[in-house]
Amino acid sequence: MHISEMFRLVRGTGHILDVLDVLHHDQVALRIHDGAFSAMDLTARHPRTGELLSTVKFMVQTLAAAGELQRDLQRELTYDGLRAAEAKGNKGGRRPAVAAAKTSSVRAAYLEGRSIAALARDHDVSRGAIRTAVADLMPDDTAAEDDVPAPELPVTLDMPGKVADYLRAAELEPAEHEALDRGG
Repeated sequence: MHISEMFRLVRGTGHILDVLDVLHHDQVALRIHDGAFSAMDLTARHPRTGELLSTVKFMVQTLAAAGELQRDLQRELTYDGLRAAEAKGNKGGRRPAVAAAKTSSVRAAYLEGRSIAALARDHDVSRGAIRTAVADLMPDDTAAEDDVPAPELPVTLDMPGKVADYLRAAELEPAEHEALDRGG
């Protein structure tokens, strides 16, 4: 049995002693090498009956209970800390990548037709950060939430350097050159 199958079995049953039965069946020994329980064989069986020794059962169940207690206490302390921070007025989660002072200028530039990629380069943030800053201005969000048609935004095309350089050198209409310059 592969180790992932063993853990799937344990998750299904939810009992740590089932792991020891699987280990015994596959003739795998489980020993603790460091600490207070060092050199203890957690798969030791009674020579006549083949059942786990009672001391092994007790140790495994105690270790599992201690681990569960530690996990639950950590979860409780985390929730208590989050509630205390909320009570002080602190907002959880990451800070926005686009500073609050720059958000209005990013939003205005987006409405003027600047591309998300160009704004990301200008402000040295990711495209996702720009999308977050202008999320309510994006056509899909406006149409989905208010059942109002999406506003017509100018289409901008952000291209890699060589393609953009080629198009800038090509004979284009003044409006097309302006669109290339505006879109990055």
